[in-house]
Amino acid sequence: MTTTNAEDPGSSTGIPPWEVPGRAWYARDVHDVARDLLGARLVRRTAGGTVTLRITEVEAYDGENDPGSHAFRGRTARNATMFGEPGRIYVYRHLGLHHCVNVVCGPVGRASAVLLRAGEVVDGAELARSRRLAVGVCDSDRQIARGPARLTVALALDLTDDGADLTDPDGPLVMALPVDRERGVVATGPRVGVSGDGGRADLYPWRSWLVGERTVSAYRPVSPRRR
Repeated sequence: MTTTNAEDPGSSTGIPPWEVPGRAWYARDVHDVARDLLGARLVRRTAGGTVTLRITEVEAYDGENDPGSHAFRGRTARNATMFGEPGRIYVYRHLGLHHCVNVVCGPVGRASAVLLRAGEVVDGAELARSRRLAVGVCDSDRQIARGPARLTVALALDLTDDGADLTDPDGPLVMALPVDRERGVVATGPRVGVSGDGGRADLYPWRSWLVGERTVSAYRPVSPRRR
């Protein structure tokens, strides 16, 4: 774990000191990483400016043990990043429309990842809002990164960022944990939009969120297809 005594690397409003987790921090069980990412800050630096997001909602995906995971049936060109180094991001395009970003965890060769479902923009809201408005409607700050597709737009992430490293404190994308942070109350439940057994609340209650956070996305079960 790398510790920095500076303020939040993406904001002048952070609470020092901050920790930037090294690769070993991500090389853990996907459920432990998912829970520990709640309340963390994801800092995105671009030529246009910096946006910092506080993560409020995540979903865990456990590779070959998880019918809801992209890696359930093995490695493909699309999901190859999930089998690589922990501490990188896996970006995919959902239904050919939206990008979603995941944090790769677990050991190399054992695919697992945490989907970032929602967050609160704590720095760079004007820039993040402008990105959202450029592609659709954004009627409040609550909605800037509420949902995985909106979150990815707000941070200006796409397929070209697949495999980006989260462990470099000076990099364009970095995860930071406030030391001794009070995370708040965590709730768990079924994942959103996952079909089949992977969406069952009794088998895979693998979505976690911070209770009381207005940015947490709405739960919608998968609608059965008409035959």
